[in-house]
Amino acid sequence: MKYSVPEKLIRQAFFFSVWCIEQWHDMSVYHQKVAALKQLPDGTVGRELADCLLARELTLVPGFESHDLKHIVLAYELEPVGEIRLQAFMLGNGNWTLPSMLIFLFGALLLPQHWRLFRQDFHAGQQCAPLATLTIDDCQHHSLIELRSQLFSRYQEIKLASKSNIHARLSLLGSYGLLAVGIAAMLFCYPFLWSANVADLIGAGFPFVAGAILVVGGLINLTLQANLRAKGANS
Repeated sequence: MKYSVPEKLIRQAFFFSVWCIEQWHDMSVYHQKVAALKQLPDGTVGRELADCLLARELTLVPGFESHDLKHIVLAYELEPVGEIRLQAFMLGNGNWTLPSMLIFLFGALLLPQHWRLFRQDFHAGQQCAPLATLTIDDCQHHSLIELRSQLFSRYQEIKLASKSNIHARLSLLGSYGLLAVGIAAMLFCYPFLWSANVADLIGAGFPFVAGAILVVGGLINLTLQANLRAKGANS
């Protein structure tokens, strides 16, 4: 594969970084782990990861095993542009770590022609369930196709739950608002209910009753919300 000069620079920078990391670790452990993943059934995450690494004569990078995993799960090539695309995705996914930001900035500065693509990857990361804590042990036996589907469908569930929480909060605020307005109206009208003037009595009576209705309505809504939360906790 032919690389542009900026891509060659990115590639060499990554190879040098990996080489430095490998000097401080017993790499036989990681070679054995890749060999074990190679024994898993076709189509599993672990097998796909092993095949990808072995085809490129690579192995897992110590301390960055989950990084190699994300390349497979998200279908980003182990190439310079694919690496920066992965970082853009992870930033959109909420992984605002120093290494991720530095790698992305380094690549984005060298590859301005791909900025639109990086932006698309960033937005794609926003549509996916959080991946920062995903490890090989968590998913090596899972079907790669099913895992990809679950990650994005789980995002939709999280999104719907978030909307539901917003509605619940608005409902609670509305209930407290009704209570506040109703109590204020009742307190304001209460002194006039003892007036000997019939006009004052009538004028204060209706707002007092309206305030009482608001208070009752707020209490009923709070009770309903409490019951819904209790059902949700038990389900």
